[in-house]
Amino acid sequence: MQDAFPESPQDVVARRAASFGSNAAERPDYPLAAVRWVLDRLTRRPARVLDLAAGTGKLTGVLRAAGIPAEAITAVEPDPAMLAELRRAHPGVTALEGTAERIPLPDGAVDAVLVGQAMHWFDMDRAYPEMHRVLASGGVLGGFWNLDDDAVPWVAEMKRIARSTVTATRWRPKTLPDHPLFPHLERTEFPHVQRRTAESMAATIGTHSHVLIMDEPARRDLLERVVAHLRATPETADGDFDLPLITLAVRAVAA
Repeated sequence: MQDAFPESPQDVVARRAASFGSNAAERPDYPLAAVRWVLDRLTRRPARVLDLAAGTGKLTGVLRAAGIPAEAITAVEPDPAMLAELRRAHPGVTALEGTAERIPLPDGAVDAVLVGQAMHWFDMDRAYPEMHRVLASGGVLGGFWNLDDDAVPWVAEMKRIARSTVTATRWRPKTLPDHPLFPHLERTEFPHVQRRTAESMAATIGTHSHVLIMDEPARRDLLERVVAHLRATPETADGDFDLPLITLAVRAVAA
């Protein structure tokens, strides 16, 4: 029987935004070159960096690899399970519960606010002023999104198989909308890869928000079809393979 009150697109978006939990541990990290490109706009060294909507610490790990000391990094994340995982992985990093719309830091506390794979979930009308508030003068805002390189045929077919009835619910493009607090937006792309197997690739797809909110039989069927495709594809059939990614990076200096 059909629901008397079917979900609105806004309801679906809200469920997707709240769906991740510790599943985010399966997600890819970000290219070191992309993080360095964003931080290159900073004049203060060493930089104090906020990893906002930090999840389990994927971006935090890249910041450490970029030479940012743990004591100069603050991670803010609303989900307690992901925050606990981040604290285990990066014990020297200050990790706080909070959101982009309510950052638990004083004015001018950081030199850079970086966001990995999450800015499209923010209420930007509230998040922009809040991110600007915690940035010091001349501070930088940066965002990163990992996108499957669907110019590769087997990747395009995998993405087709992995679609669901809620995949088409689009709420924002994966870039920063213009705002007077962050003028002169710059955008570029970086090649990236992640080593995968058919099973780990399906596990990653299982962390995508549109899959997490599916009912269990539908989710299991979708992921089984993904594994079957990868096992039948020459490029991915023999155990480990490289998943080609394109990392979109954006940056803007605070006005």
